[in-house]
Amino acid sequence: MLIRQITKQSKMQGYYNPQPPCMLEFILSLQQRYQLVANQPGNEIIAAQYQQRIDQLLLAEAFLRKGKLLSIEPELPLQIAVIGPTQAGKSSLVNVLLNSQIAGVSPLAGYTVHPQGFCNWLSTQDCQSLQRYFGRFQQLLPAQLNRDRFDCYSLIENTNGSTLLPPCVLWDSPDFDSIDAANYREGVLRTIALADVIILVVSKEKYADQSVWDAMAALEALNQPTLICLNKLVEGSEAVLIRSLQEKWQQTRSDAVPEIMPLYYQKQLGLPVLPEHGQELLQRIAKTTTRKKQPRLEQEYLQKYWPTWLEPVLAEHQALQHWHDLIEQSIEQALLSYQQNFLDHPHHYETFQYALAELLNLLEIPGLAGVLASTRKILTWPVRQMMKLGRKRLHLANSSHELALLKQIAEHLLIQLADQLLDETEQSRQNQWWQQLSSVLRNQKQRLLHEFDDAAKSYHVDFQQDVESAAHRLYQQLQKQPLALNSLRATRVTADAAAIALALNTGGVGLHDLIIAPAMFTVTSLLTESAIGSYMGKVERELKQQQLNTVKQTLFINCLRENLKQLPATVSSTMNFNISPEQLQAAEAQLKEKRHGLRLL
Repeated sequence: MLIRQITKQSKMQGYYNPQPPCMLEFILSLQQRYQLVANQPGNEIIAAQYQQRIDQLLLAEAFLRKGKLLSIEPELPLQIAVIGPTQAGKSSLVNVLLNSQIAGVSPLAGYTVHPQGFCNWLSTQDCQSLQRYFGRFQQLLPAQLNRDRFDCYSLIENTNGSTLLPPCVLWDSPDFDSIDAANYREGVLRTIALADVIILVVSKEKYADQSVWDAMAALEALNQPTLICLNKLVEGSEAVLIRSLQEKWQQTRSDAVPEIMPLYYQKQLGLPVLPEHGQELLQRIAKTTTRKKQPRLEQEYLQKYWPTWLEPVLAEHQALQHWHDLIEQSIEQALLSYQQNFLDHPHHYETFQYALAELLNLLEIPGLAGVLASTRKILTWPVRQMMKLGRKRLHLANSSHELALLKQIAEHLLIQLADQLLDETEQSRQNQWWQQLSSVLRNQKQRLLHEFDDAAKSYHVDFQQDVESAAHRLYQQLQKQPLALNSLRATRVTADAAAIALALNTGGVGLHDLIIAPAMFTVTSLLTESAIGSYMGKVERELKQQQLNTVKQTLFINCLRENLKQLPATVSSTMNFNISPEQLQAAEAQLKEKRHGLRLL
């Protein structure tokens, strides 16, 4: 509901872009925002909280990249990944499966830090498209892999051609639980996401580690056929360990327990030994891969974690919506103050008095023929009179009580908003966002007031045309009532009022003087009691409503509200996710648009 509300506003404001980005772009953007926010100084606690989500997003990105690759190359060779904790014997098992010593092994923990692929019964030419999948990771020869650089991988041919495996790429992956694993985590996740088959290698010392089962829980949604190799066994210990492994799996995952293959350690060779049924087991598991389910599996994986991933984004959207609500409430109160203290105030409302003064200029009063002639020329709006009219209106603007009141209202509105921002900083969970916004408002306050003041002056000058139009309507109505017209012309007070009107036009009197001028009181009373009294009341009401609408739209909506709504865009982008409601809605539409698939492009 919140997203729909904000999106509706964005559409009305012209910011809505109906062309959605692809899901892969959105996941990349979300992942980058998480990493950027987590890496900010002082965000150590947040970084620890966000790390699991960053890993999930890295895996999601890689899984979507696999789907994209398969859509381009459906006949991509089978990919098998050997994964597991440190010193479980992954590289040793890779050598056994390849019938080679091609994978480097070491008694030191964390020896393998790059994904290393071995093409079995394939050439590297058959696997050229993998570079498209690995993206920014560079393909190097094993001898070129540098322990100080983790954004690379190797891919070479297994010249021996092992019969234990079908034609495939067998991947030896870094561990996921050592102290340094965070440095090369992305390579591990990319390797896992690429795999059609997972071989989990655990030793009798490591199979119960929480890191192992955290990893397997995270992979459940990928629905990859899995083989568990229980390594470094001694005769007679396998039954108890296998039973314990099965229990661990059932406690962690909801799918069926996979095959568990015991590997007995040979001291003479320093390698694990596959059981007799090992070759048949590997071949059988390799045939269970179903790439046709890839789009559905992508969708299920994203849907599983989507609410968690979007928590901070939705929190920002809620804060943004609350900010918009605060602006609307403040503007509503400001307009109410304007209406009470100006439009409906008996001693401050000056606009209609000016309309009456303009009416007096239209009357045929002896001794004012020259002024009347000049006024008629102005009211026909010839170009040569525009400068004179502009000067007169600027004089009226400078003497206006309305402008002074509007400035006070705008200042009060910004003070009120600043106080509310401080309250949100102390009370809201998004206190950092509110604190930044409070700082931005404080820094931008004078600019906002200056722009509002300029807009108010422009409005006041431009609105005089509407005031003069009201005077014309009154004059035309008076012409239909000769008795009232002659009565107005015949009185001495009319001449006095005309003198005030003349002084107003020449700058000798200000608008506020009209309010208290006795002559204007008399003119107002005479017109009210005349035959056009009801019509005059109608013109005044319409002028007030028109003035209220103009002030609301021109000053408080187009100027102040829009400027205030733009302030969050200037908040530091390194501390926030800054994913718009429109971007999120477009991504969610793609997530839901297909029941059994997911559009990637």
